[in-house]
Amino acid sequence: MIRSAKDFGSGLLYICLGSSAIIIARDYSMGTAVRMGPAYFPTILGALLVLIGTISVIRSFVVSSTPISAFAFKGLSLIIGSTLIFGFLVRGAGLIVALPLLVIMSAYCSTRFRWRPTIVMAFGLTLFCVLVFIKGLGVPLPIIGSWFGG
Repeated sequence: MIRSAKDFGSGLLYICLGSSAIIIARDYSMGTAVRMGPAYFPTILGALLVLIGTISVIRSFVVSSTPISAFAFKGLSLIIGSTLIFGFLVRGAGLIVALPLLVIMSAYCSTRFRWRPTIVMAFGLTLFCVLVFIKGLGVPLPIIGSWFGG
């Protein structure tokens, strides 16, 4: 009966997340469109997610798609691991060590992983983050951490 398991699963996920946002936002004041309260944005966003999820579930009965492939444990573990390692290293080692490591570990998940573009992207992203977040916005993260005398 279900012709697209991907659309069906993602639709249910959207409906659950949107409904949760709406339920949680009920405890706050809504406000108006001109003077929005703390519940306004989560309620609108939750309603949009429910709408998109409903469309996706309906579509799953109409349109066929490829079946869901095998679960990628390598990718999941590398993404979660790189995020945790970034969190542990950013204060002590600094952004110039933690961020390139995050980018390289995350990129290694891909089947099209190549060292040269990954190193270039890690360098560029680190430079961008240092300039925008630390220098421009004043985010209090060390560029060079205390482990390296920063």
